[in-house]
Amino acid sequence: MQFNKILIANRGEIALRIIRTCREMGIKTVAVYSTADRESLHVRFADEAVCIGPPSSAESYLSIPRIMAAVEITNADAIHPGYGFLAENAEFAEVCGEYGIKFIGPTAEQIRKMGDKITAKETMVKAGVPVIPGSEGLVKDLKHGLKSAKEVGYPVIIKATAGGGGKGMRVVWEEKDFENAYSMARNESKASFGNDGVYIEKFVEEPRHIEFQIAGDQFGTVVHLSERDCSIQRRHQKLVEESPSPFMTDELREEMGNAAIKAGKAINYEGVGTIEFLVDKYRNFYFMEMNTRIQVEHPVTEEVIDHDLIKEQIKIAQGEPISGKNYYPTLFAMECRINAEDPFHGFRPSPGRITSFHSSKGHGVRVDTHVYAGYTIPPYYDSLIAKLICRARTREEVIRKMERALDEFIIEGVKTTVPFHQRLMKDPNFREGNFNTSFLNDFDLKA
Repeated sequence: MQFNKILIANRGEIALRIIRTCREMGIKTVAVYSTADRESLHVRFADEAVCIGPPSSAESYLSIPRIMAAVEITNADAIHPGYGFLAENAEFAEVCGEYGIKFIGPTAEQIRKMGDKITAKETMVKAGVPVIPGSEGLVKDLKHGLKSAKEVGYPVIIKATAGGGGKGMRVVWEEKDFENAYSMARNESKASFGNDGVYIEKFVEEPRHIEFQIAGDQFGTVVHLSERDCSIQRRHQKLVEESPSPFMTDELREEMGNAAIKAGKAINYEGVGTIEFLVDKYRNFYFMEMNTRIQVEHPVTEEVIDHDLIKEQIKIAQGEPISGKNYYPTLFAMECRINAEDPFHGFRPSPGRITSFHSSKGHGVRVDTHVYAGYTIPPYYDSLIAKLICRARTREEVIRKMERALDEFIIEGVKTTVPFHQRLMKDPNFREGNFNTSFLNDFDLKA
């Protein structure tokens, strides 16, 4: 089945990224936008554009009825959800099926299995994928939580079962601090996700956050496309990603890749997705979660294996089989997320009008962005405004190239994370690959 027209249920750089691949495949596109995004490039470059509501996400990008109305009036035959918003919403995938519209991604059942972290963990245990020791199911009450934490052994981490982005998550080092942390995690989870369910896991010290890209077709084939190291993060929000991981060995890559394939096959996964692992300092790895969508950092993988992952998503959704072979990095790549944030004042958001904009260029440099000089960054959405990706033959060359590219990346009118990345690239521990997810806790973020 060849798609004629795809509606992109998203905004910003990922919407523009999808439009580009669709155009190369000869597929027409429909952009949807809120009134705040009227001047965004994804609106300009799509074949058609439909305004679906005011700036509030709840009344626009998260409104299933409004998006389906846009599908109906434009006669689109498929929807690409991008990442965020409705990308991992099982109800949205079901509604698409009821309307006879292909959801470019996994089935509603697959999303549900991996969206709830307790169910996902149970599924992985059955599939033989290593998981972090923790409570059996959700914590019923404080007494149950204290008992589970004692059995697992401190330090432990309390996590929201419906969580993401670090919300509903608390690390507890001693029993005396458990009650307060348990209460805070439940309250934050309830406020953020409408679900106060939490569970307990052993807190892995000095962990690396390493994820494996996978792809699965409609015929039961699942492959991996190697790893990305996402350990440079602040409050569980990724800032830099790279492949291959400087912590990886050939043996570990095979073990983790095979585990990622097991995870995908356990739910007969269809589409492109990511299996996220925590890896301790001894190179023991544990399943953390699965993202049943394209990732923000997917260009890193594209650059090291020379493969268009958006095109792969679309081909899988059209019913085409995948090759059945695993992919391994032949180059080195790194992505710096350029956010409209002030890194020297707690990374606080910095919306506003961009007065001057010059993106980096040159061999092995890629910039994915939807902004331009004169564009106004709205305060309603994620602060990501660009992704700077560099590719080279060695990690050292990538860092040198990234330094050069950051120096010539000009964004004026708003604060951005460019100065943070410039400082990070010069850090000797980062350059040596000596870091973990706590690296930025002691990093100098003074202006």
